[in-house]
Amino acid sequence: MITYASITKTGNRAVNEDSVYAFEADHRYIFALADGLGGHGRGEIASKLVINQCVEVFRADGTLEDCFLAAQNSLLEEQERHNATGEMKTTLTLLTIEGNEAYWGHVGDSRLYYFSKGKLTGRTFDHSVPQMLVMAGEIREKDIRHHYDRNRLLRVMGVEWDGQMFEMSKKTLIQPGDSFLLCSDGFWEWIVEKRILRLLKSSDNPELWLSLMESEILKNSKGKDMDNYSAIAVFISL
Repeated sequence: MITYASITKTGNRAVNEDSVYAFEADHRYIFALADGLGGHGRGEIASKLVINQCVEVFRADGTLEDCFLAAQNSLLEEQERHNATGEMKTTLTLLTIEGNEAYWGHVGDSRLYYFSKGKLTGRTFDHSVPQMLVMAGEIREKDIRHHYDRNRLLRVMGVEWDGQMFEMSKKTLIQPGDSFLLCSDGFWEWIVEKRILRLLKSSDNPELWLSLMESEILKNSKGKDMDNYSAIAVFISL
């Protein structure tokens, strides 16, 4: 059985440019999270558009790769229609579950965390300047959260792609007790992985897990300029 919960909040911003969605049909699930790039304008339009397109493709039995490609094409067409090629940019993170197999992909810095057997088994790597500095050994992983270049993304939806810019996981066999967390940078920047895992171990449902994490985020960001924050929690149970 799969249970899930989601939140999306404005934070200290005037507009919420994040979008989240969960859809299930015939025991096929898709979970989608997008974070519109506010500095480029119309981020809320971009995030909603790509998610709606992904769900439409998924409902028509499209693959995860089909979802990314269709969403990218739709976004570029929308930019052209509104003469807004410098605007409407967004991240996109997708997770699909069919039977006992999970598959995910992302572009940008909205993350997916995968937990199995009481451990953090994997996470997506940000398409950002600080993540590249980590991979080059120039900064530590924990330094990403508040790095001065953290918002400089190297791959997003809504710019012309030279080849495949989204990154895909391997298809993964899941089992009862596994969990997933999809979240925007406004969420993960205020809570470290050790706390995410500790709160997961204290939660018997996805709603409680999200509530505990949100409390931690609000405490850690108090008095700070908090961005929109969004997340989807997914539990695999018996």
